[in-house]
This record gives sequence, C-alpha cells and structure tokens, in this order.
Amino acid sequence: MRVLLTGGAGFIGMHVAHALAEDGHEVVIIDNLNEYYSPQLKCDRLKQLGIEAIDDSTRNMSSTYPQLSFYKGDIVDKALIHDLFGQHKPELVVHLAAQAGVRYSLENPDTYVQSNVVGFLNMLEAARRYPVRHFVYASSSSVYGLNGKIPYSTHDGVSHPVSLYAATKIADEVMAHTYSHLFKIPCTGIRFFTVYGPWGRPDMSPYLFADAISNDKPLKVYNYGKMRRDFTYVDDIVGGILRICSCPPQSDESWDSTKADCATSSAPYQIYNIGNTHPVDLIDYIEAFEKAFDKEAKKDFLPLQPGDVLETFSDMSDMKRDFGFTPKVDVEEGVRRYVAWFRQYYDR
Repeated sequence: MRVLLTGGAGFIGMHVAHALAEDGHEVVIIDNLNEYYSPQLKCDRLKQLGIEAIDDSTRNMSSTYPQLSFYKGDIVDKALIHDLFGQHKPELVVHLAAQAGVRYSLENPDTYVQSNVVGFLNMLEAARRYPVRHFVYASSSSVYGLNGKIPYSTHDGVSHPVSLYAATKIADEVMAHTYSHLFKIPCTGIRFFTVYGPWGRPDMSPYLFADAISNDKPLKVYNYGKMRRDFTYVDDIVGGILRICSCPPQSDESWDSTKADCATSSAPYQIYNIGNTHPVDLIDYIEAFEKAFDKEAKKDFLPLQPGDVLETFSDMSDMKRDFGFTPKVDVEEGVRRYVAWFRQYYDR
C-alpha cells in the first residue's frame, strides 16, 4: 500500500518505517526533527532507513529502499499536510507524530496542544478530503490516569487524566471517533504501554538508567521504587501495529449505545492496547539493567513526580481475540538488547 507515516524519525516511527519498507510498501515519512531531544539521534535513525542527507526543501529518497522517502515538515502546517495527501494519495496513514513526554507537558503546555491537537486535526481533515482505507494513530496508556481498575481495559472510561499529555491523547481519540462517525473514516487508536528498546529516546527511563549506571552517577528512583510498569519491547509494539494496519475497523451494527463501550462504535472505529501484559516492579527493572551491565546502580530514592501513575497493566484480550497477537520479548531479554545497542551507539 501507499503509506503516509508521521513521526517516522521518532523511536517507534523508525522501527515501523523499517518494517513497512521491508514488507514492500511505499512509505512517505514526515517528521519535523524538533529539538525536544537531540536531532542527531533522529537523523541517525533515518540513516538506518537509507536517508543519508536531508534537504529541507524537497523529498529525500532512501538509498536502501527505493519506495521510501522523507520530508522534513510539521503536521501543524496544514497546507503541507494537504499537499502531501494530494500528491501521494496514501491508502494507509500511520500517525505517530506527537509531542511526547508527560513531565515536559507541565512546563510547555502550548507545544502539546499545537502538535497533539491542532496537528491531529490537520491529519483528520486531510484524511477527510483525500479518503484513506485506514487511519491508524498512536494513543497512550497515560489516558487511564486515575483509573484504579487493573488491568487497564479499552472498554473502560478514561475521564480522569493526570497530565496534559494524557488529556491531549484523549482528545485525539474523541476527535478520531467524531470523524469516523461523520465521514466514515476507518480509525484505529493504539494505546502504547511504556515502550523501550534500541534507538529509544534519551528522556526515557532506559536511557536514564543505562547512562547513570555506565557513568557511576546516582540513578533517580521515583516514589521510592514503589511503581509498576508494563514495559513493552519495541519489536512487540511494531508487530501489533502491523497487524492492526492490515485490518481497518468495520461499523458495528450491534453496538449498544446504552452501554457506550469506549473501544468500539457504530462507526468504523476501534481502540486497542499494546503492552507486555506482565507489569514489572521498578526495582526489578533496574535490576535487569544492573545484570546487563554487571554493575550495581547507585540509587537516589525520591518522591512521586506530578503526572506519574503508580501502575500500568494492559488488558490485551482484544488483540489476542482479533489478531491472535501476544507479546514475545520479556523484560530481561529486552533490557539486554537495549543495553547492547546503548553501549554500541554511545560508545560505552
């Protein structure tokens, strides 16, 4: 298929782009290469896809995959987005571009509204004007917020977020449903659970843990280590995304409006979780890094940070039912792979 992939220079986006290109799809990537973290890391990811040099004003073709290309641009630029849709006429949209990070949203709220709300609306409007077979977009486990029901199910409500980042992701899901209902755009949202792996962001815990241990620096352990996360290896995330991409949702004529299931609809709309389904105590996750480095970490125990939740745990029953999909990489193996990449990339 012809695929438009936003955020393709990002952590998950680069891995998705590689998988789509390997499967023979025609992939057009757009990414603004912003400075939320090192643009060099983003450029190095693109080099893994054969984008060796970047001309800001034109289409950049891959030297590895003849059917893959890259544009530097921002989804907030409505005219650019409509130009890309009009020129390339994508059949599948994989929308991963967003301003990431929970804590950063406490200090930079405008950035989140522009990228995650205005940019998302631009993508939906373009998909409305240039109809697509399937509009797949990234949501987040952070939408569950204060929900105390474990494991987190897509069929439960998400009306109590604890960060602006989460609030913007909930807004995306609601807008996607509106466009799916009004214009019959098949939309699927995917709530990712604490993704980690090679080429991960430097603001995420795997990098922070690996950097601290390798440099003998104190490792910050929030809420005194009393947290659990459904750490999910990036290969499992990509595997789930690819399965979802190939199956656009259908209108559910049996949908019961008196129960208002949040994950499905009378419109062609669906929400899925992708997580590891085996939450790990934060201390155990750190121990996996200590084992991979064969070195004990110096730990600095600190209170819970604003915007954090105590536990995440994905209910993947819908993914298993619809696609026969279950994650394969456990935390110890995933951390071992990440540390091997970290040492090679950062020369540690």
